[in-house]
Amino acid sequence: MRRFTAGIWVLVLGYTLSQFYRTFLAVLAPRLQQDVGAGPDDLAISSGIWFLAFAAMQVPVGRSLDRIGPRRTAAGLMLVAAAGAAVFASATLPWHLHLAMVLIGIGCSSALMSAYYIFARNYRARDFGMLAGVFVALGASGNLLSATPLVSLTEAMGWRPALWLMGGLTLAIAAAEWLVVRDPAHLDASHPSGGLREVLRLRALWFILPLFAVNYGASAAIRGLWAGPYLQEVFDASQDTVGQATLLMGLAMIAGNFLAGPAVRVIGSVRRTIIIGTGATMISIAALWLFPASSLGLSVLLLALVGFTGAFYVLMIAHGRAFLPPHLVGRGVTFLNMFSIGGTGLLQFGSRPVYNAATGLAGPAAAYSTLFLFFALPLAIGLGLYLLTPEAPDD
Repeated sequence: MRRFTAGIWVLVLGYTLSQFYRTFLAVLAPRLQQDVGAGPDDLAISSGIWFLAFAAMQVPVGRSLDRIGPRRTAAGLMLVAAAGAAVFASATLPWHLHLAMVLIGIGCSSALMSAYYIFARNYRARDFGMLAGVFVALGASGNLLSATPLVSLTEAMGWRPALWLMGGLTLAIAAAEWLVVRDPAHLDASHPSGGLREVLRLRALWFILPLFAVNYGASAAIRGLWAGPYLQEVFDASQDTVGQATLLMGLAMIAGNFLAGPAVRVIGSVRRTIIIGTGATMISIAALWLFPASSLGLSVLLLALVGFTGAFYVLMIAHGRAFLPPHLVGRGVTFLNMFSIGGTGLLQFGSRPVYNAATGLAGPAAAYSTLFLFFALPLAIGLGLYLLTPEAPDD
């Protein structure tokens, strides 16, 4: 953290908002159903739309980072997120929420990548994983803000004023990014301009991409959509218990982000660390699949392990970034992130019909067992393909 400039700290605040906006729907669900008529299916669509809009923006964001730099990219898009918060606060129909989440997803699409671009351009490749892990861990506090603090805020002032407040905060962060963030020096004429086609020619990335698409998606979907309903429906857990369990999972994710970089130094390889972390995530989800109703304590522990080991996804960008030449950093890291966020959105969309179909055939425990298998299988396939990737050049 000593290497973080004032601009990076402002980008941390922007990423904190991004984390908040991707997880706050679950907390507002009862109020949104009552006031807007948005049921669980509507909110699953809204949540998935956020991720897909975010993913669709990654290629344009990469081009923007390479051409005009992170300062104008981050600040300009954060204004769109503020507009989305205003639409959300004014919503009267479910499709208004969908529109709001599209705007917020677009607006948050450069929050993480702007910092990654600065790290990739201004620091050594071997330091990227450590810096990225610390940045994500700090920003992941947005997950915590979208839990108990948001509940307290909405109880004190109502959910609409709370969203107007968040919109104002988003505007303030956009202004701070414009004033404080500093762009890396432009590359001179000796570097080719490059493009997405050139990124796709990098064979080292080919077998990284499938794991990118599911590595973060499994833990994010379980934390953001399913952990609470699972504990309520299978164990009849109270709202307080659900809040404590999801808070524990969020804290575990933050701890995983912080420890991902040091783990690489202990293990000695980004690739091996990713394999170990992903394998542990897969085993934890598989245990939830096999023992979905064994005990509340075991399930909470397994959910926390999914959060902790799933947080090692930050190292995926570090591995991919090691193969990118300087002139492709912006397009490259955002292209990789597109797979991560896009895969998360697709998993969230796909999980709802899987759950509905399984519920129609069996009770809650069997339905959630099927759902956990739905998350475990793509992870196993992605990990199998990832084993074909080479070590990062610096390893």
